[in-house]
Parts: sequence; structure tokens; C-alpha cells
Amino acid sequence: MSTYTTIRVSTDPRGLCEIQLARPELLNRFDPDLHHELTRALRDLATDPDIRAIVLTSTGKAFSAGGDFELMEQANKDAATRREIIADARRLLDAFIELPQPVVVAVQGAAIGLGATVAMLCDAVVATRTAVLADTHVAIGLVAGDGGCLVWPEALGMTRARRHLLTGDPLDAGTAFTLGVVTDLVDTPDEASATAREIAGRIASLAPLAVQGTKRALNSRSQLRALEVVDLALSLEEQTLGSEDLMEGVNAFRQKRTPEFRGR
Repeated sequence: MSTYTTIRVSTDPRGLCEIQLARPELLNRFDPDLHHELTRALRDLATDPDIRAIVLTSTGKAFSAGGDFELMEQANKDAATRREIIADARRLLDAFIELPQPVVVAVQGAAIGLGATVAMLCDAVVATRTAVLADTHVAIGLVAGDGGCLVWPEALGMTRARRHLLTGDPLDAGTAFTLGVVTDLVDTPDEASATAREIAGRIASLAPLAVQGTKRALNSRSQLRALEVVDLALSLEEQTLGSEDLMEGVNAFRQKRTPEFRGR
């Protein structure tokens, strides 16, 4: 088993694996370390015949706060950093939509930006009533390129996806449950993790050829949708990583003021 610093990975005799985002002090933000380690873990599990289902959990008050502002600042100044961010995003998306085992996620707190995308890439979404999902890329001057334009329309339908992706407005867990984005709604973080493990355990107990065949067919749909939108979305996000508007958005967020975007 590989060693990690941003996640914890554990398995049990039922063929169940749990991946836990493990940096609550950083709100489990997606910096290069988490990108690389989560992608590596998923790639390793994809080739493990003993793993039948995966649980994705998190620690602390946020499931994930999304992107790393310090990395965005570096990318704004350096084209090579922008290219690497986009490559990391594509590798993580591919790892999810090629994974043969089902993934059940427990969203115990806010899932923002890429955090929301990761949750929506999973096969079942358990969330606490106080959790929220939001893709806030546009609010800081970025195109929703690292999966938002793929998973939100699939989960909500195109009209509602446009409404949330073009405003960055959050979706509370209760509304998300009503819309079918959240599959199971619970009261507490402990219940979220326990329910996710219970669902994944039930999946792990079923016939693996049947489960993985069904997952493979579902993955095929996601892969076709990805071919339609992901390359363009990532390319456009890369452009906005180098924009003045991005730095205005980041600075406004830090200063708790309304940004003044100028389209450059």
C-alpha cells in the first residue's frame, strides 16, 4: 500500500476501501499534493481485483474548500504552472470516470469548486443537512473547467446547471436531495460516514461482475460526455488562470469585498 500525506487509505476483508481527505486544517483544499495523491490512489485501486467498492470521506468542518489560492497566484504569473494545473485536473477526472469500482461519498460539510465536482463524480452521495455544494469558479474569475461543466449538467439537468455554474450560487443539501444530486440525507457527519460505509458495504457484497459491468456501462456515458466538453472547458480555464480578473477575484475574497471584474 502506498503512503500518503493528504489522504488516508484503509481496506477491510469485505473488499471495501476507504479514502479519507485528511487535512482539515487546510479545509482539504485541492493543491498539487492532494491532486496527485488522490489520483494515484484511484489508479492503484482500479487495478486491485480485491477491491469491490470505495468510500470517500473527509475530515473537519469542510469536505473540501476547492482550489488553492496560493497556487492560483503562482499560475497567474507562470504559464508552466497553468499547464500543470490543467494536466492535474484532467488526470483526476479521468481517474474517476475510468474507475471500475463504485464510489460512495460522505459530504459532511461544504464541498466547493473541485470539492463539489469530486462529490458529484461519485456513484452515491450521502450528505448532512447542513452541507452545501457550490462551484464558485466564476465568482473569482475562472471558467468552471475542472469538471463542473461535466458533472453539474449530468446531475441537475442543463437549465439548473447553468443557473448555478453561471452565478456560483450554492446548492444546499436539502435542495440537492430533492433534485436528486444527493442520494441520501442525514443529520450529522458521523451518520454521513456510517451511511456511506453501509451503502458501499452492500455494493461490495454483490456479484462483482454484475456491479463492475454496470459501472463500466455508466462510465461509458460519462466518458462520452467528457469528450464533448472537458477539453474545451479546461482550455478556457487555463486562459482565465492568467487573467487580471482572477487576481481581482482572489483579492476581493480575501478582503471580503465585492470584486470589480474588467474582462481582462
